[in-house]
Amino acid sequence: MAIADDLKKTLTDPTPLYFVAGTADLAAQQAKKVPGLIELLRAEAPARIEAVKNTDPKAVQEKAKEAQEAVTAKVVEVLGAIDPKKFGETAQDLALRGVGLAAEYAVKAKEAYDKVAEHGEQAVRAWRGEVSEEIVDIAVVVEPEPEPEVPAQSKPAGQDAAAEEKPPVKKASARKAAAKKDAAEPVVER
Repeated sequence: MAIADDLKKTLTDPTPLYFVAGTADLAAQQAKKVPGLIELLRAEAPARIEAVKNTDPKAVQEKAKEAQEAVTAKVVEVLGAIDPKKFGETAQDLALRGVGLAAEYAVKAKEAYDKVAEHGEQAVRAWRGEVSEEIVDIAVVVEPEPEPEVPAQSKPAGQDAAAEEKPPVKKASARKAAAKKDAAEPVVER
């Protein structure tokens, strides 16, 4: 039965759909930036092309050769420092670090997934027009409609404010309370 419940929960969970909607909305937002980037590249392209044309090929070859020598020296240094006895311990340590990093990245991926899904939910609400309804609801809570004022009635002289606030006590309820009290007490005859 647990499998059926899990399957039902998975099939009714809207989060993946919200994730897709959020991804589409974010992609649309980024696509709106593309024309500006194209114009920027168009403006910078002539200067970059001119810089490449004016570059000396021998200077580029020399820099590549220096970089290759530096990488080779570093590799030789690292391989020379490896002790075969400690290699097993180092490999195990690296494997544990890798597992820790994988777990950390999984948590970050889940957080990013939830954030995009939340963005998608907001986007879907905006597409449906539900966001504006929520804003109206919030506005009503913040600024409730004023209550209509009741005109003040003339008060007879002699009534004070305290008497006005207290409702009159009904005698019937006092009688019922007394009757209950008498019924609860045992009758003792002498």
